[in-house]
Amino acid sequence: MRELITSGSPWEAKIGYSRAVVVGDTIYISASAATGPDGKVVSPELYAQTKHVLGMLSGILDDAGFSIADVVQSRLYVSDFENWSEATRAHGEVFGDIRPAFALVHALPFIDPEILVEVELTAVRESL
Repeated sequence: MRELITSGSPWEAKIGYSRAVVVGDTIYISASAATGPDGKVVSPELYAQTKHVLGMLSGILDDAGFSIADVVQSRLYVSDFENWSEATRAHGEVFGDIRPAFALVHALPFIDPEILVEVELTAVRESL
């Protein structure tokens, strides 16, 4: 069974993707930026953007019946690579004891140049 999760973004229908897809006990969350309800980037700082998007994705996990502890892989796409350690500091604060597989990727500027990081997660819910 395949469940599509939407954020309500008009980009999802235009481009043909979902914010997240749940298949069985696995959730795949699309790369997501730190935007607020108004669609604007929440901060000009890499650390703050990373913390915000990780909190947002934690909410998506919770709503779908997963937890942050279920994350098995995370990917950070960082355009401000000069300050990459700010993104990894935020990541470490969230995932320090969980320690999922990890990728840090230097990205070209995103569509919106104010976006400094996007985060993508995969989580597997443990079967009882």
